Parts: sequence; C-alpha cells; structure tokens
Amino acid sequence: MCWFFTALQGYPYWAVTYPSSNICELRGSTVEILCNYKYPSSYTVEKKLWFTTKHNEPVDLRDDTDYTGRVEYSCGEHSCVRNSCTGTCTLIIKVLRQSDSAEYKFRITTNYRGAYSGDPGVKLSVTDIQTEVVIRPSSYTRVQLKCHSMCHSTGLTYTWYINGIRQQVKNGSIWFYINSEYRSSCAVEGSKHLTSPSVYTPKTPSVGWTPPGVIEEGSSVNLTCTSEANPVAKYSWSKVTTGHPPGHTVQGQQLSFHPIQSSDSGQYLCTAKNVLGTKTSSPFSIDVKYGPKHTFVIPSPPGEIMEGGSVTLSCSSDANPAANYTWFRDNQPLPWEPRRPYTLDPVSSKDRGTYRCQAENQYGYVGSNSVFIDVLYAPKTPSVSVRPLGEIKEGGSVTLSCSSDANPAANYTWFREHGGSVEELGENYTISNITTELGGNYYCEARNAVGLQNSTLMFLNVTATPPSPPSSMSTTVAARTVAVLLATMLLVIFLLMRRKRASRKARGQGGRPDTREESPPCPVYYNVSALTNRSASAAQREPIEEQDDPHYASIHISRSKNQEVPRGFAGALVESDQTEQVLYSAINLKRPKAVPE
Repeated sequence: MCWFFTALQGYPYWAVTYPSSNICELRGSTVEILCNYKYPSSYTVEKKLWFTTKHNEPVDLRDDTDYTGRVEYSCGEHSCVRNSCTGTCTLIIKVLRQSDSAEYKFRITTNYRGAYSGDPGVKLSVTDIQTEVVIRPSSYTRVQLKCHSMCHSTGLTYTWYINGIRQQVKNGSIWFYINSEYRSSCAVEGSKHLTSPSVYTPKTPSVGWTPPGVIEEGSSVNLTCTSEANPVAKYSWSKVTTGHPPGHTVQGQQLSFHPIQSSDSGQYLCTAKNVLGTKTSSPFSIDVKYGPKHTFVIPSPPGEIMEGGSVTLSCSSDANPAANYTWFRDNQPLPWEPRRPYTLDPVSSKDRGTYRCQAENQYGYVGSNSVFIDVLYAPKTPSVSVRPLGEIKEGGSVTLSCSSDANPAANYTWFREHGGSVEELGENYTISNITTELGGNYYCEARNAVGLQNSTLMFLNVTATPPSPPSSMSTTVAARTVAVLLATMLLVIFLLMRRKRASRKARGQGGRPDTREESPPCPVYYNVSALTNRSASAAQREPIEEQDDPHYASIHISRSKNQEVPRGFAGALVESDQTEQVLYSAINLKRPKAVPE
C-alpha cells in the first residue's frame, strides 16, 4: 500500500494521505476508502467529513440523499507528538451502484483558519461483472459467452445461471443458442449478489407514436420502437406491402414523417436485433385521415344510352374516412343515398343531361368531373302550326311548321291526306298562291335513326275570293247602255202604237164601224228607278204588257251631271244635281181587235 501525503496550503504540519488513489469494485459490493491526516497540535479538530466533487460545495455524504443508509465513517483516535497531531478516517460505502463512481475527498475543520482538504482525492470505479459474447465464425446457431470483470482479471471463479437456475459449469465461458428464449448471467463463485447483467435476445418490440390520437394528413408524426435486449438492440423499419416481402428499410429507433402524407398510410414493421438474435414487432398500422381527392364519375355502360335501357353512375373518390356523395344533374341536386351509385333504370329522355358528384367527409369536400348522358330516343308526337292564323283566302300564302322532341334531331317530311307526300322536306312547308283545291288535311312525319312519328292532321280551309265591286268608269258605261236600251224600247212601243192607230183609221173609213167610243188617251207611267244598277240583258228580259186602258209611266234616269239624254223621249226634261225626270205624255193605247199581223 502506498501512502500519499499532501501538504495543505504550504504548512508543514498539515497533511492528508490516501493509501490508494484509484479503487475498482463490483456493483453490489462494499468498498472502504482510507485516509490519514495530521494538523498542528495547537489546534483542535471540530469536524471530519467525506464528500464528492459532484456538488459545488462540500456536502457530508452522511447527509447526501444518494447515499442514505449506505455510508459509514470509521475514524480512529488521534495522537499528538511534539508540534503535530495525527489520525485516520475510513469511508465505508455499501451496496455499490454504478452511480457511485466518483472522486472522494476527506476534510477536517479546526478552530483556527477554517477547513482543510486533501487534493487530489480517491477515484472510485464501480462496474459489473461483464458477460462477453464471442462469435465463432464456424457456428451459425450459437455463440460463446465469457464472464469477466474489469476490476479483477484473474483469480476469480465464476458460476453460470440460465433463466435464474444455477448451472454446474464453473469455468469462465458457456455456449448460448442464437434466438433462444433464455436469459444467461454469471456470478462470482460464492457471491451470488455479485452477478453480471443477464444477456438475451431482443424481446418483441413495441411501437408507439407521437403525438397520440388521430393522424391527419399534413401533420408531423414520429414512430418509436422499443425492445428489451442485452446487448442493446439496433432497430430498423420497413413498410408492409401485401403479397410482397418487406421492401426498403430505414435504420434507427425512430421513424419520422414531416409532414405525413396519405400515401404513408399502411402497416409498418420494427425489427430489433443484437448478436444473440432478432425479433420483429407486430404490424403497426398508420391510418392517415384526409379529405376527398381524385373524385371521378364513371358511367356503366359508357357512351350513348338508348331510351328504355339502363345506366349506372359510380362516384369514385380517394378519402379517409370514406366520403359521402351528393349527385347533381345540370347543377341541380338529386335525392339519392349518400354512398350508393346512381342508377337510371329505365332511362327516359328526361334523364338526358350533365351529371357530377361531390365527395365530402369531416376533413373536406371536392367535386368530380362532369359526365354527359346522351339518351337517344325516337321522335315524340310532332306538333304542327300554321301561319298566318285565321281565315285562309284563295290566292294567299300559307306556311305550315312542324316540330318534335327527338335525339338525334329529326328530319321532317310533309304529306297531304289522300294525296301522298307533297315532296317537301324540312320543318316548314310554304304554299304560295293557295287555291281552294289545295285545301284539306296535312300532316308531317318526324324521323331519326331510332324511329318515326306522325303528327295530328292540320286542316286548311281555303275560301274563294268574292268578285270585285265595279269601278266608276264601268258604272258610267252601264248607265249609258241602259239608257240607250230604254230609249230603243220606248221608240219601238211608240211605233207599234202608231201602226195600230193607223190600222183602226183604215177600218173606220172602209170597214165596219167601231161601236166603241174612243176614250181619251190616258197617260202611261213607267217607273224606271236605279236602272244604272241593272244589266242590259235584264232590261231586255222584262216583258212589255199591253193594256186595254192607257196609263202613265214615270221614268227616272240617274246620270252624271253632264251625261247626254238619249233622244226619242216625248216630253220635257227637268234637270237636277243628281237625277233628271221625264214629264209625262199622254199615249193612247188601244188593243186592236183581230188585227192581222
């Protein structure tokens, strides 16, 4: 044992000596640290203590909570010779811990000039019995364990324990199978409390994540893998792909996502490995929540749909949790269950339009693409109309129009009932200068690739045009004609009467006498009114009656102001602004008796 004497502050009568400056002990054992001291005999020691350099100020170990119940002082009686006094003091620490490794110093306090310490102090190293793993290249199923201590390389006998059960092996090594479930340790023979830490393969790792709770897309997430193992395990991560072995691995105890994406959802494996074996965790699922995206409408079957068929619209969206859907046709919402496809069965022409869906969950919503559903159908019953409205007169122009709801658009042909096609194609059919013969029932035919349909009948009632009223010139000509005819008729009558009178005179002179007396002549009146409105032929057809007794005729002739009066009338004319009147002449008319023609 070596003794070290340290003079305090340059005084020859002050000294602290430590038998050893470095001490190594096993964890769980007891250590004794000894010191010798001296001081001037003229002083009196008031306090003795041991302390460590872990604190800024010296703290008596008996008052340090880290050593409570484990520290004792053993100080001997001091003796004084001449001018100095000497003494000893031993520090005892029981049940050593690895945290007890430190530098320890002794300190005395006297009644003069304060306290004095020895410097440097004693360095204590606390260690375990170590189990060293030795890998043999020729063996792939087992390794060799060796037991040793850093403090005592020789002179110790070791005992082995498997799962706490003492083995009969008393040498410094033992064989251990890789990936076995055993825990192996060694201890100093006769001192079970001086046992090495157990060595074993990693236990099944556990995985945790921070922050806890729901994982939303865009947040930061850290996965941590832990496994009990000795020697300490090393960790790696891999993502599980269904039907394939684990792919790319990431080394480290933590797996971080900054930020996490929806594509990071899936199952992850953590593997813990040391020289004694490997263990893999159960699959850990990451369920990243996010709003809908990539939303599409898919029609089945695609393309054009015939009326009466069936079509199903499916809304597809990437969302977590699954989205609910709202359907729209021509931007108007449709009543439909939130997650079911939209089915049209049977499809009608009313279903034709543009469809889209909107996907929504608690994390957001997004609209889909638009899909146009083109429903093909035959023409519906066409409707016909006529222009102009009202009475159709002969010689006018008439336009018939035909329209029908059809997809694809219909072509139109016009027909006349009982008359066949009128050779007119198109929505409109125009008849110019219509006649009564072109009246009757008309209809149109609407036709497309799907089918055809006829309209109801449209009846055209064409009325004849009445004769035009005479003009002023024709009225004048007619009046003159009537006047001439009347004058001629009166002249003929006058001549006939003279002839008869002449015949009677001849008979009176040479024939039998007339027993009748001649009556005085009586005037004959002819009422000719508004003759200008009658035709000449009508005037000629009027009979001239012969009467036994004469009578008067009153003739009224309507003429224009400067119109000439036909000659041959007996009597005088009285002229006015509008008409001229004929004064009356007495014409004696006698019916001849048996006058030969």
